[in-house]
Amino acid sequence: MTTLDSLKDRYLDVKERVARAAERAGRDPREIVIVAVSKYSGIDEVRDLIGMGHRDFGESQVQQLMQRASMIAEWSARHRLVGSAAAEGAATPAPVRWHMIGHLQRNKVRKAIELSRLVHSVDSLRLAEEIQHAAMRTDMVAEVLLQVNCSGEASKFGCAVPAALHLAEQMDTMMNVRLRGLMTMAAPTAVGEEARPTFARLRELFEDMRRAGVGADRPAGAGFDLLSMGMSGDFEAAIGEGANVLRLGSAIFGVGRAGSTDGGHDGADHGDDDAGGE
Repeated sequence: MTTLDSLKDRYLDVKERVARAAERAGRDPREIVIVAVSKYSGIDEVRDLIGMGHRDFGESQVQQLMQRASMIAEWSARHRLVGSAAAEGAATPAPVRWHMIGHLQRNKVRKAIELSRLVHSVDSLRLAEEIQHAAMRTDMVAEVLLQVNCSGEASKFGCAVPAALHLAEQMDTMMNVRLRGLMTMAAPTAVGEEARPTFARLRELFEDMRRAGVGADRPAGAGFDLLSMGMSGDFEAAIGEGANVLRLGSAIFGVGRAGSTDGGHDGADHGDDDAGGE
């Protein structure tokens, strides 16, 4: 296997692999969102990726999310100012959409929802209620995913599968919380196709929820329609099972960074660089 040394090479390789996996599954690759998990990247790499047109980035800790979002907002403002003073045709960075993918503590909810386009890791009614209260106080609607523990690991965050439908129905009644879909992670020992049963279980649960009417009253473009599953070691299998949001760290930013194992599992539980809960 050829080693891909540059950020651009890895990014283009990921996009090509996503396109091939989508083609095998009979899907349009344009419907699949790649969230670049930037935990172990430098801020310059984030800027470089934005310069390539990428716009979705995931962080697993609220403090780092705050720092990164502030730095990128300042950089983007300077870039626009310089571009407006330069010749016509100067490149403008794509707007960035931040994703909160890590385990979220209730005392950090307000900042997380203010900065994030999507929170991937809601796993309890108490957390959903805290998001509802924080969003109501700021007159906003927070878009979230319900994290489900489909692998059955005792150490992993996530709602248990049997409780997921009831929790989703409760969240669906909240005025300031918009449940957009589900998220899961495969077991740390499951690589590639070995992760497929976990992803298939989430897809089946997702379809059950849609049949039960979760999100049925939503307008187009705001429905219950997102499946966040698949990381650097297993995203092609996830695409085969219907994933339309991927969380990719080392596949884009490279391996060998401190703390990075690239196992495609829950970072809070196992130290991975891709997953929710880093």
